[in-house]
Amino acid sequence: MGSKPFVIVTRKLPISVEERMAALFDVEFNATDISMSREELTDAMNRCDVLVSTVTDTIDDDLLNAASSRLKLIAQFGAGTDNIDVRAAYRKGITVTNTPDVLKEDTADLTMALILGASRRMVEGASYLTGEDRWDGWSPTWMLGHRIHGKRLGIVGMGRIGIAVAERAKAFGLAIHYHNRHEVAPDIAADLNATRWKSLDEMLTQVDILSINCPSTPETFHLINAKRLSLLPKSAYVINTSRGEVIDEEALISALEHDHIAGAGLDVFEHEPAVNDRLCKLAAKGKVVLTPHMSSATIESRIEMGEKVIVSIKMMSDGDKPRDRVLP
Repeated sequence: MGSKPFVIVTRKLPISVEERMAALFDVEFNATDISMSREELTDAMNRCDVLVSTVTDTIDDDLLNAASSRLKLIAQFGAGTDNIDVRAAYRKGITVTNTPDVLKEDTADLTMALILGASRRMVEGASYLTGEDRWDGWSPTWMLGHRIHGKRLGIVGMGRIGIAVAERAKAFGLAIHYHNRHEVAPDIAADLNATRWKSLDEMLTQVDILSINCPSTPETFHLINAKRLSLLPKSAYVINTSRGEVIDEEALISALEHDHIAGAGLDVFEHEPAVNDRLCKLAAKGKVVLTPHMSSATIESRIEMGEKVIVSIKMMSDGDKPRDRVLP
C-alpha cells in the first residue's frame, strides 16, 4: 500500500486517535459523524487503500464485489464484525481486522450495572425523584426490588467478556453457571466455581439472571426465543450486552408484557437504531432498563480501539499480516 496509505474513516473518532492517524497516514475523516449512506460507502471503497469501519456500516457481498482492487484492508473500529461479510472480503483478497481484548472490562461493567439496575429498580427510582410526583419519604413496602446475592447467574457465551462478567458477579455473591461450546480453562472454572451446562435449555430452568455475552452469528440468531424464554422462572431477569438479534425481541417483549419474566436490561436492540415502542413503554413502567448501545462507551476503550486500528493499518502498510485479522 506504500508508506502512507490513503485511509477513509466512516465515523468521527476521538480527537487523539484522529491526530495520530493524520500524522501517520493520508486520511479522510468524517467530520459530521453521520453514518455513511450505501452510495458514500461505495465511493469510499473505490478510492481508499484502507476503510476504517464501525458497526453502523453494513458492508455486504455486493459492496465488496464493487470495491476497487485498491482496497486492501477494512479495519473495524470495534470487536464485532457481524456487519461485514468477512467471507466475501476474504474471497476478494481484502483483509478484515477488529479490536479484540479492549471492550471486555467496560462491557462487563455495564452488564453488572444492568443487572443491578433491573433487579433493584434503580432507573425507576431515580426517575421518580425528577418526575411530577412528590416523594413522601421512606416506606417499608415501596420500590421493592430483588436481592442479587445468592442468586444464580447464567451466562450464554463464556469468552473474554463472559468471564469478566463472571468475575464481577462472583464478587457480588452470585453463583456462576454458563453455556458455551467449550469448557473454560480448569483454573478459571475453579476460581469462579462455575458450573457448565451442555444444554442451554436445562440451564435456563435453573437461573435467576440470564446474561447474553455470545457473538452474533447465523447460529446465535434468535438463540433466545419464545420457547427458551418460557423455560426461565417468572422471577428471572434477562440482560443483553451482546447483539440485539441474539434475542427474539418480539418474544421478549411478549414475555415482559405478560409477566412471564420479571424484567430485562438491554443495551442492544434487534433493529438498531430503532427501539421498539413497546419496549419504551415497558421501560416507562419500570419493567425494563434500556441503554443506547453504550457498553464500550468509555474514553479509555475508544482510545485503545483506535490504537489497535492504527497498528493494523501500519502492519499492513509495512507488508506484515496484522495481528487482529478476522478470518471466515
